[in-house]
Amino acid sequence: MATKSNETAREVYQIKVTLLGTKPPIWRRLLVPANLTLAQLHDVLQIAMGWDDGHMHEFRVGQRRFGRPVPADRFMRMPRTESERTARLSPVRGRAGATMIYSYDFGDSWEHSIVLAKQPPADPSTTYPVCKDGELARPPEGCGDIPGFYDRLDALSDPNHERQEELSDWIGEDFDPQAFSLDLVNRKLEPKRRRASTPNN
Repeated sequence: MATKSNETAREVYQIKVTLLGTKPPIWRRLLVPANLTLAQLHDVLQIAMGWDDGHMHEFRVGQRRFGRPVPADRFMRMPRTESERTARLSPVRGRAGATMIYSYDFGDSWEHSIVLAKQPPADPSTTYPVCKDGELARPPEGCGDIPGFYDRLDALSDPNHERQEELSDWIGEDFDPQAFSLDLVNRKLEPKRRRASTPNN
């Protein structure tokens, strides 16, 4: 008889990740093993969204917070942070329609909604995680926040804007807000992949 651990290892979740506050929305659709730790999910989200992983992050599920615990927080009376290295996606959010928030860069406050859309059967010939779809490029890191990002896009699109040249130099000529490459994301996810039928690590 299969153990609960092995049953979880065979499960795959389809999740939709949306950068909150973006219009039109910047989003990705992913298939991930249900037994991923939240630390592993963080790595997947960084690749899927195109972030540089240079800032702090956390997951929020209701009143619970997951990330990298800082021992000094308890002395500062900060809310307790549970370890993302031991928390797995399945028990934390294991039902269709469940939502969590993933925050990246506490200064710019990039907040992502992660919705567990459904639990499709795992394909034994497929390794996961896999990005299935998505739209638009994420904002350049360090641009401030969502309003700051859109202010910069407006300035870049106006050749008569007084800061047009300055912002063009800052954001880079290669930045295309419409760009999204499914193939590129999946190539970058390749080192993170494993079969969903393998036991928990």
